[in-house]
Amino acid sequence: MASSDKPSRRGKHRARRSVKPVGAAPGTLIIDASWPAPRIDVIGYGPDESWTGADLKVSDLAALKGKWPVLWVNVSGLGDEAVLRQIAREFGLHRLALEDVVTVHQRAKLEPFGNQLFMVARMMDVAGMTSEQLSLFLIDGVVLTFQERLGDCFDRIRERISHGQGIVRSSGADYLAYALLDSTIDSYFPILESIGLLLSDLEDEVLENPEKSTAEKIHETKRELIALRRNIWPHRELLSGLDREASGLLQPETRVHIRDVYDHTIQIIDLVESYREVSSDLMGLYLSSVSNRMNEVMKVLTIFATIFMPLGFIAGVYGMNFDPGVSRWNMPELGWTFGYPFALGLMAGSAGLLLYVLWRKGWLG
Repeated sequence: MASSDKPSRRGKHRARRSVKPVGAAPGTLIIDASWPAPRIDVIGYGPDESWTGADLKVSDLAALKGKWPVLWVNVSGLGDEAVLRQIAREFGLHRLALEDVVTVHQRAKLEPFGNQLFMVARMMDVAGMTSEQLSLFLIDGVVLTFQERLGDCFDRIRERISHGQGIVRSSGADYLAYALLDSTIDSYFPILESIGLLLSDLEDEVLENPEKSTAEKIHETKRELIALRRNIWPHRELLSGLDREASGLLQPETRVHIRDVYDHTIQIIDLVESYREVSSDLMGLYLSSVSNRMNEVMKVLTIFATIFMPLGFIAGVYGMNFDPGVSRWNMPELGWTFGYPFALGLMAGSAGLLLYVLWRKGWLG
């Protein structure tokens, strides 16, 4: 999963979005030349056995349809329009749904097309803090998924199918669709955990040694949380709509599991909102800490300036150089044997008195 809605702290890759020309006909596919070519991987399974086919051709799919109780066709890469249209014809996909498949900045949604359910979800990649569009078609006995490129969060599902773990092999295609959505939603939790740890570290940094880079980290974290919120929020509508969907493709037991995924989505949204509040509070705390540090600096400078003010006054008076020979009132100390030690002592006494006063007032810490 390498496409991203934003530059991230750990990876600066930004997804290139296909832009449909204004006035283009419905079903127009805009393919970016940088996208990888489609790779077709298939898993067929039933209660007793499973089969895996890697990097198949579109012509191989016709022989596999109906051979297994459940057939999972996963297409990784959207860089070949001809292959995508052949797959669409093989499974009878609506042209508007196929257009949404290659429009990779879709928000999560659910669309019924006749005897098919079309879903769009957004997967997260923990390593790069990036998101990828997952397009999923639920057909009778078939789950067809489209990903932007190789790599996903479904390896554990593949292991469960291969080793016959859990109830996935004894369930229908609707349960597989649920399992894929569940894994997609769960991919947000590791990222939120890493953000929680980061916010904890930032809090310590703000309190102990706030720097300019601290504010940059807080802003970057807030941007990541905004992107997470934008990705996860529409899944509420997707899952609640899927639970209410009257299609016969969903069994009652699967709807119970879908409601559990909905609960996970609400939990993620709550975490995102909580972390957004924490990041906002951290920025306020950072500004307060910087202000306090500035106040401490100004306090020290003010203390030094206050101490040296009387010293400067005394030095200025003794620097006027009036002639004591003209008048006995003209700086008689200039001719006094102890005039210089007296002036220094007066300065030291003034400085000591001010330090004592500041100390008694508690201004010296």
